[in-house]
Amino acid sequence: QVQLVESGGGLVQAGGSLRLSCVASGSILSINTMGWYRQAPGKQRELVARIFTDSSTDYAHSVKGRFTISRDDAKNTVYLQMNRLKPEDTAVYYCNVDAITIMTMSVVEYWGRGTQVTVSS
Repeated sequence: QVQLVESGGGLVQAGGSLRLSCVASGSILSINTMGWYRQAPGKQRELVARIFTDSSTDYAHSVKGRFTISRDDAKNTVYLQMNRLKPEDTAVYYCNVDAITIMTMSVVEYWGRGTQVTVSS
């Protein structure tokens, strides 16, 4: 089993910045794709950004140029640097990883519990 713990959410004014972190722990053999999703009230969960094992990245169009995803494989951690935040970025942000554990010996998708990001206008 893999546990994901997110941190770094909070309340910020429009134009401000936040940095989210997500640490994965457990009987992990390897982590493949790591990513961030978000869900605003009344909306479906959507991909924000993801980073692959070769460090290539993929971003939602709405955050390109403002958000940067990165990973530290030595720490099993993924980060999301969010700059020039807008009120429409307000949502619960969820960490997502694809990992292989000693128990599963295959790739399984895991989700964090989420961290609230609120951007005031």
